[in-house]
Amino acid sequence: MATSLAMALKKSGNAPVAVWSRTLSSAELLGSLVGCMYTNELSALPAADVVIISVVDSALREVAAKVSALFPDALVLHTAGSIPMSALADAGASRYGVFYPMQTMSKHNIVPFDNVTIFIESHCDEDTAYLNSLASSLSTKVSYASSEQRCYLHVAAVFACNFPNALYCMVAELLESKNLPFDSMLPLIDEAARKVHNMSPLSAQTGPAKRGDHNVMNAHKAMLNDELASIYESMSNYILKRNNQ
Repeated sequence: MATSLAMALKKSGNAPVAVWSRTLSSAELLGSLVGCMYTNELSALPAADVVIISVVDSALREVAAKVSALFPDALVLHTAGSIPMSALADAGASRYGVFYPMQTMSKHNIVPFDNVTIFIESHCDEDTAYLNSLASSLSTKVSYASSEQRCYLHVAAVFACNFPNALYCMVAELLESKNLPFDSMLPLIDEAARKVHNMSPLSAQTGPAKRGDHNVMNAHKAMLNDELASIYESMSNYILKRNNQ
């Protein structure tokens, strides 16, 4: 998250004045990309009006407490989907909010923000207006979400992104065991994702469970190991139920 967000901020004309990471090597890598000061010492950071905390969830509260003490007048933001905004107030921040881009991001894959929905939340109207302006400089899609709503967005993202990727891992292993290429699935994966841009997920569903074809489903389960057969059955039962089969 931090790398793509920092690059998007730079592109929008809101380049960070400094970046921090627990390790100096990570701080240097990001600082070099953005072209700003970098450090692994929070106390070495220069004065700032806004501080964005983009760290693993388990470290957020600790970092927020230190940042709030160092920058008592700054607007302190976090980018976590599953942590409430109130965690920043509990950490001592006087001004606080959330800046949550809804996208999967990896450290070495910089994601453009133009069409990423950014969900914002703040403790006051003035800072909400600022966050809306900042987010709008990065993306054409900006929306408000409460902490409760954001938690539901986060769990929905696990279903929409993390679980499908785990299924791709299963597919890759299954095909590899029969000397078949995973990339043969890519057009299918791309088309399945494309369809839900233009029709509801329920309407886009295809396959033997959608048709209620138990003969094919039973044959499929017989081909799989116990773990995959169990997953196949659970997914098929969900599809059957949703399609009244």
